[in-house]
Parts: sequence; C-alpha cells; structure tokens
Amino acid sequence: MTPAERPTAYRAVADRLRADIAGHRYPPGQPLPTESRLSEVHGVSRQTVRRAFQDLVADGLVYRVPGRGTFAYDDDGRHLRSSGSIEDLLALSLDTELELLSPPVIAIDIEAASRLRLEKDEIVRLRFRRFHDGLPYCVTTAFLPVWLGRRLIDHPELSVGERRQMTVLGVVQRLAGRPISGADQSITATRAPAELAAHIDCRAGEAVLRVDRIYFDRDRQPLELAVNHFNPARYTYRFHLRATRS
Repeated sequence: MTPAERPTAYRAVADRLRADIAGHRYPPGQPLPTESRLSEVHGVSRQTVRRAFQDLVADGLVYRVPGRGTFAYDDDGRHLRSSGSIEDLLALSLDTELELLSPPVIAIDIEAASRLRLEKDEIVRLRFRRFHDGLPYCVTTAFLPVWLGRRLIDHPELSVGERRQMTVLGVVQRLAGRPISGADQSITATRAPAELAAHIDCRAGEAVLRVDRIYFDRDRQPLELAVNHFNPARYTYRFHLRATRS
C-alpha cells in the first residue's frame, strides 16, 4: 500500500463493491472486475483491492474461483445482508430506505427497560420499516433510554410516512455523542405478530425471522434495543464461518 493510501482505503473499495452487488450490477455467473481493473478505477494498489475482496469473501457476499475470477452470490431477489460490524449496519442507507411508522413516544415497557438495564420502566419507543428495491422487507420496533430517546422526538429526519436513505442507528449514535462500539444479537424463527405482518407484506402468524440487537457504547452501556421482524421471502442473512487454529 502506498503512503498516499490510508488504512481505510480498502474499506472504501469494499463499500463501493457492496453497493454495486446490492444494486445487482453483477448478475450471477458474471465475474466482478479484476483486481488490476479495480486498482485503476479507484486509484489504489492491487494489494488494497485484494484486501477489499477478502472482506467481501469473509462477509459471504462473494466467492472466488481460481482461474475464473470473483463472483457475487445469487441472492434470488432477496435483500442480502452480511452484518459483521456496526459499520455494516450503518451502511444500510446505501441501498435501502427507511419509513417511520410510529414516531418516538415515551411509554412504559417493563421488558424493554429491563433489557436496557434501566432503573425505571420508562422508555422511548418508535417503529419503522425498511425497503429494498421498493418493497418492504423488515419492520423494527426500537426502544431507547428516555434521556436519549427524548432527543429523537421531533427530530427533522424522522417524519411519519416519509422514506429516507438513513439509519436510526446513525442518528442515535450522533445524538448520544459517543460511538456505538458493539451489539449483542439473537436470531429466532417466530410467527409474524398481527400488528406488524401487513407492514412487510406477510400474513399474521406466518413464519418470519426475528433479530434482536442491543447496541452499547464502549462502557457497555446500552443505547438502543432494536427488535426486527424480517419477511424471509425478501431477506437473506448470511454468515461466513472460519475455522480457529491453535
């Protein structure tokens, strides 16, 4: 890597390729541009491009065939998400849109308050859904501590019924004034709640994917609980598992 290339140069290349893959620029069976070509286009070294490809392989977005090239996985029309980092989740705004369904309100929720490790049962709750290629695929109910959630109320980026290329997580991070350093996540197969199903074009009681995330700061203080329900016909969550070596 040349001195002019920052350590994050490969991430910029990887993010651009992620967006191109999400936009179906590289159909199944068609190889992505070569390392040499991408180094010319982005003005970086081939080593930087190789590092970007390594990230995409690790994220399960592409696979490499010796002598043939690098190919994107066929997502069969679903929104493919391989979320290995907070940065990946913040990058949702690159290829999806958010629509606020219910504005932030102060409410009493004993379970959410407990999961956020709050002393009182008051939280701020909001609900939104996310679109990919014009179709809704996820509805999220988010819960925040009152001190932070109050800052979301009447926030200019959150208008009911308006679609925006944004993430609530990004807004929360800015308003908290400190970075989100990680999240605890659980994934469960469940049935679509009646009050949520229509928002992602499912029938009440139909099988959906539920993903819960509790985001926290560097001191492990919870900043947000997000309960996500995904339409499995429109969403794929892929992991790449590595063997550990002693």
